[in-house]
Amino acid sequence: MDVTTTEPSSARKNYLNWDHSWQSWLFTLDHKRIGILYLISISAMFFLGAVAISLVRVELATPRGDLVESETYNKLFSAHGIIMVFFFLVPSIPATLGNFLIPLMIGARDLAFPRLNLLSWYLFTIGGGFAMTAFITGGVDTGWYFYTPYSSTYSNNQVALTIIGVFIAGFSSIATGVNFIVTIHKMRAPGLTWFRLPLFIWAHYATSVIIVLGTPVVAITLLLVLLERAFRIGVFDPALGGDPILFQHMFWFYSHPAVYIMILPSMGVISELMAAFTKKRVFGYSFIAFSSIAIALLGFLVWGHHLFTTGQSMYAGMVFSVLSFLVAVPSAIKVFNWTATIYKGQVEFTAPMLYALGFIGLFTIGGLTGLFLAAMAVDIHLHDTYFIVAHFHYIMVGGALFGYLGGLHYWWPKITGRMYPEGWAKLAAGITFVGFNLTFFPQFILGQMGMPRRYHFYPEEWQALNVLSSAGASILGLGYAIPLFYFLWSLRYGKLADANPWRAVGLEWRVPSPPPAHNFDEIPIVVWEAYEFVPEDADEAEQDREAMPGVPAGGHE
Repeated sequence: MDVTTTEPSSARKNYLNWDHSWQSWLFTLDHKRIGILYLISISAMFFLGAVAISLVRVELATPRGDLVESETYNKLFSAHGIIMVFFFLVPSIPATLGNFLIPLMIGARDLAFPRLNLLSWYLFTIGGGFAMTAFITGGVDTGWYFYTPYSSTYSNNQVALTIIGVFIAGFSSIATGVNFIVTIHKMRAPGLTWFRLPLFIWAHYATSVIIVLGTPVVAITLLLVLLERAFRIGVFDPALGGDPILFQHMFWFYSHPAVYIMILPSMGVISELMAAFTKKRVFGYSFIAFSSIAIALLGFLVWGHHLFTTGQSMYAGMVFSVLSFLVAVPSAIKVFNWTATIYKGQVEFTAPMLYALGFIGLFTIGGLTGLFLAAMAVDIHLHDTYFIVAHFHYIMVGGALFGYLGGLHYWWPKITGRMYPEGWAKLAAGITFVGFNLTFFPQFILGQMGMPRRYHFYPEEWQALNVLSSAGASILGLGYAIPLFYFLWSLRYGKLADANPWRAVGLEWRVPSPPPAHNFDEIPIVVWEAYEFVPEDADEAEQDREAMPGVPAGGHE
C-alpha cells in the first residue's frame, strides 16, 4: 500500500538535518544506523557469494567440467558456502532487522550496550576482510565445514586466514546475542510482559540463546584446527594421534543449531507478516512463542544425524534419529498456526505477504525432506548427494532468505521513510519463487539418482536436470537483482511513507518513518495484548484507548 504525503514529516525533516558525514556513521552508537551498516555489509557479502555459485552452476551445465579446473571448482563452492553461511545467513536478520527493530518493538531508546553493538559490526567487517583476503590470495577448498584432517594438514591454500576471519566474525555474533538477551530482559516498556511481546522478539531471544551457547564451541573447534596446522598438535589428525570424527562432533554441535540461528529470525518475521496482512491476532500465539524456545533447546540434541555414515554406535544413531524427528514438531506447529491465521483473515497480497507465503511453501518442502535424512537407512543412501544440497537450500534459502526479503520489504518504509514500487516488488517475489524451485527441485531427483555433491564431472544422463537447475539459477539471480535496483531507486524517488503504511500493530509503527534518533519522546506504557487489532468500524474512543504517552495515536488507522 503506497501512502503519500505532500510534505516531509517533522521527523523526516529532523532526519534530513542529521549529520550524515562518514565519521558520524562509522562512530555511531545509534542501533538503527548500526543496523543499516550491517545491511550494506551483508548485502555486499551476499552478492559476492552469489557470483561464486553462479560460476559453479555454469560449470555444471555440462558434464565434462570444461570451464574451470577441479581445484578452482572446489574453491568456488567453498567460497560460496563460507560467505553465505558465516557472513550472510547467520547475521542477516538479527544484525540488520534485529538491530534496527528490537528497541523500537519493546519501547526502548537503544540496545543495552550501544558500544558493544558498534564493536560487533567492526568485528564482522574485520572478519569478512580476512575471509575476502584469503579468497583473493589463493582461496580455500575445504568447503564451509573445514573437515579434518584435510583442513588441518593440507597447506596449499588459505585455510588458516579463512578460519581467522570466521573466528572473529563469531565474536560479532556473540556480542549481538548478549546485547539482545540483556535488552529484552531489562529494557521492555512498562506493561510489555513476556506474553505481550511480538513473536519477532521471541524468535530473536531464542536465536540469541543459541548464539551465546553454541558459537564458542565452533570457535574453540576452529582454534584447535589452527593449532594443529601451526604446531602439529595431535587433535584431529590420525597421523598425530588425533581423531577426525571428534572434529565432526564439535563442529556439528554448533552447526546444526546454527541452522536455527538462520531460520528462527525468519520465523519471527513471518509471524509479523501473517498478523499484519490478515489483520488478525496470530493463531496460537503462546504455542508459537514456546515453539521457538523448543527449537532452540532441541537443536542442540540432534547433531549426530550428520554422522550416520561415520561408524558411530547404532544405538546412538537411533537416539539421534528419534530426536531429529522430534525437532520437526515445533516447526510444524508454526506452519499449522500460520495457516490457521490466514483462515478467514483479511488477506492482503502485498509483496511482503507473497514472500511470507513463499516461505511457508518452501520451508514445508525443506522440512518434509529433512524427515528422509532423519531416517538412518535412507540417509545412508542420500548422504553427500544433491538431495542434501536441495534440502539445505529449501530450508536456508527458501526459508531464511525469503523471510529476510519479506521482512526487508515490510519494514523498508520504516527504515527509510520511503515506499518502493509495489508492482515491481510483487514481480520480484514471483520470479524468485519460480527461479528457486527450478534451481533446487531437480536436485532432489539428481540426489535420489545418486549424483554426489562437490563433483563437477557427472554422467551425461544427468545433464538435462543440471541444465534445468542452472537455468533456474539465472532466473533466481534476476529475482534477487530486481529488489536491489528498486530499493536504491526508492531512496530518492519513492513516495514518502507515513508512520504506519500497512495499518499494522506494534510499537515500531507508532513512531514516525524513519524513526527519530531517540525513538520515543516518552517511554510508552503498554496496556494492550500482542497483535490486538481494533476493528475498522470501532468508534474513535475505542481506538484512542491505545494511545499512550510518547506514542502517536493512529496505529490502526
